[in-house]
Amino acid sequence: MSLQDDVMTAMKKAMKEKDQTALAALRAIKSAILLEQTSSGGSEELTEEQELKLLQKLVKQRKDSAAIYLEQDRKDLALPEIDQAEVISQFLPEALSEEEIERIVVMTIDEIGAQGMKDMGKVMGIVNKELAGRADGKTISTIVKAKLTQ
Repeated sequence: MSLQDDVMTAMKKAMKEKDQTALAALRAIKSAILLEQTSSGGSEELTEEQELKLLQKLVKQRKDSAAIYLEQDRKDLALPEIDQAEVISQFLPEALSEEEIERIVVMTIDEIGAQGMKDMGKVMGIVNKELAGRADGKTISTIVKAKLTQ
């Protein structure tokens, strides 16, 4: 079952349950999928990698908005954003812990023989591909920097 089918099923459920927050998040996913499909020139299906990037982008947008609202002491606006991020996150694969990410980073550094910050791009490229959708890019970057500067 494709992401689009999963989203449609979840939308029907949210409509029946009258869950407005989930419905708004699911509509955002559907809209983003349609925009991505039409921007590529046809109605072709998105690859799993494209779907993961799309979902990660939507979650990040919601979390960034919530952080800004909380900075401005607007909890009434931040809570729906956080709730929507949780709904969208349900469609992402389970996130890895920092220890697991660190283990993969160390393995990658050893494999390619990276030494110092000049090899950060190589390490990031390989690790990002391997952990697509299961780890946040910022977390990966922080761990890679820490390991390469030791």
